[in-house]
Amino acid sequence: MTAAPGGLPTVVGLERERQVLEVALEAGRHVVIEGPPGTGKSTLLRDIARSAGKRVIFVEGNAELTPARLVGQYDPAQVLARGYLPDSFTDGPLLAAMRGGALLYLEEFNRIPEETLNVLITVLAEGEIAVPRLGMIAAGADFRLIAAMNPFDAIGTARVSQAIADRICRVVLGYQDAAAERRITGTATGENGEVVDFAVTLTRATREHRDVRMGASVRGAIDLVLLLTGLARLRGEPALALGSARDAAYAALSGRIRIADGCDRSPESVIDELLAEAWPAQPAPSDPPDGAQPVTGAGDAGDAGDAGDAGDAGDAGDAGEAGDAGDGQGKADGLPPGPAAGHPIRSASASRLRRGRGQGGSRRTLSRAELTARHSSFGDVSPGVGQLDQDSLARLLAAEPDAAATLLADLALATDRQLAAVARRLAARVFVQLAAVGARPARGTRRLGPGTVREGDLDLDRTLDRFSGAWPPADAELVTRSWRAHRRSLCLLIDTSGSMSGLAVAIAAVAAAGVVLSADGRLDPSVVAFGSDVTRLRAAGSGRVPEDLVGELIGLRGHGMTDLAGGLRAAARELAGSHADERVAILLSDCVATSGDDPASALAGIDRLHVLCPLPAPESERAAAALARLGCGVSQPVRRLAEVAPALTRALSRSG
Repeated sequence: MTAAPGGLPTVVGLERERQVLEVALEAGRHVVIEGPPGTGKSTLLRDIARSAGKRVIFVEGNAELTPARLVGQYDPAQVLARGYLPDSFTDGPLLAAMRGGALLYLEEFNRIPEETLNVLITVLAEGEIAVPRLGMIAAGADFRLIAAMNPFDAIGTARVSQAIADRICRVVLGYQDAAAERRITGTATGENGEVVDFAVTLTRATREHRDVRMGASVRGAIDLVLLLTGLARLRGEPALALGSARDAAYAALSGRIRIADGCDRSPESVIDELLAEAWPAQPAPSDPPDGAQPVTGAGDAGDAGDAGDAGDAGDAGDAGEAGDAGDGQGKADGLPPGPAAGHPIRSASASRLRRGRGQGGSRRTLSRAELTARHSSFGDVSPGVGQLDQDSLARLLAAEPDAAATLLADLALATDRQLAAVARRLAARVFVQLAAVGARPARGTRRLGPGTVREGDLDLDRTLDRFSGAWPPADAELVTRSWRAHRRSLCLLIDTSGSMSGLAVAIAAVAAAGVVLSADGRLDPSVVAFGSDVTRLRAAGSGRVPEDLVGELIGLRGHGMTDLAGGLRAAARELAGSHADERVAILLSDCVATSGDDPASALAGIDRLHVLCPLPAPESERAAAALARLGCGVSQPVRRLAEVAPALTRALSRSG
């Protein structure tokens, strides 16, 4: 897209798609435009509407769009005063577009609830809609419905029903070519030349990386140019300085990248790798500005890069530390000299980020020989390198669920990267399905409590205390007692230290999915993992789906010390922001701390602590029971997957 006369955006490229859309509208067809974010869906429609002189009524699709909000509804005040007259009805966007012969544009079509979409079936097929008490409303001759949606695999979307799909044409948009994206980026930023070429090249590379499910759109390239040129002015650097390019790329692109399911790496590490490949080769300036570091190209195989490669080339932590030792450069001053061609740039900040998330090269993997020695069924489930026989695994899961779950958890750490990736994706589905079998809604508890609303039984004593003597008594003087919900906030705290492996990992994954599934929209839990460091897996209110949560969890475990006090303090921080009568934490750990403070000193901010102890030894079972008593909760051993759901149910059903 670019600027049109009058400052409005117009479309760059997409000529074939534009022609199809124009003809479909002229033929009286309704259309859904499908494509990833940033491909110009909204801009294309508005440009066509402007050219044809059509009015566009915009509706943002989301879970809150009800049939009444889309169609319209009677004004309650006017109905009470005058009855169900046509003048008492307020048109929604659908009726406004139908009566006025306008284009109704439904954004995020596949995020709209199914009951709301079903309202459109008769409109799409017959051009009319029956509104209760109002009658039949016919659409004007120029009325068209245009919907826009992201691909189905985007989080938070649902598949559009066949009844809707059969009544609407579909136009699929893809990303523009490189030349069009350079033109869009240059027009939007007012820049041109090398900085625009670099930003577009790096952004497009994120869409093709093997570990990325969805890359950044052209909006990422626009933001990258703006940030990069702004940092250059602020720091007095050339327009393309490697340190600033990395900082700008992290800010502009990392939030737009979606890592493939089961892939154990961060968006920042992908950007580091792509930056090394996309960085233009250029000599370092002989006289850099004051306070600026010389520019180093990714192709320069400097001594620091060789030193970093002397160890394990895949260990991000080692590479980053080698760079730090070489010249002491920090994040603000640019990267250490780049490694040899073909190896990704490693930065100290990125390696620390990966270590904080439990990622990086130090995480031990399991060879096929080790997996064969641990699991007698490994050869049947994985007959060859990179292969996973899902039928064999399903049979094992039906016969021996604990053994199958243990094998699946270990496969996620296989040295065979292709096998590990498949296992992680499958583990996320399997563990969530196992959790769904025993999930029960967390309905909370209800207690008798006083109130001033006119419901429940009269509390005579409290009413007499307030009674002024005037009759009848005022509403504020009447006190009743009724059943009221007891509000709780919940944090699940999962030990991912070195003591967690095999079946213990499967138990943790099923517990995490079970807590999220059992919430049932009434209890919005947070989930925190801890070992020597703390990782927030799910924040309260984030809406993160269980599959994503489990996928990240199984990549974190089995490494580091156990800072139990640090984990409890992190849970208390998660609970602190909630407005609840009781703040509850459920801890899944052997409760044997190997680092940090005394766990008993970290219970402040947690009203009730329940402990689930996986595969307990006598020492850990005693430690778990003692900690639960200090936290006014219960301790339960969990030795099999079948015991996870009952243990969670008992914990969630208890309250103060």
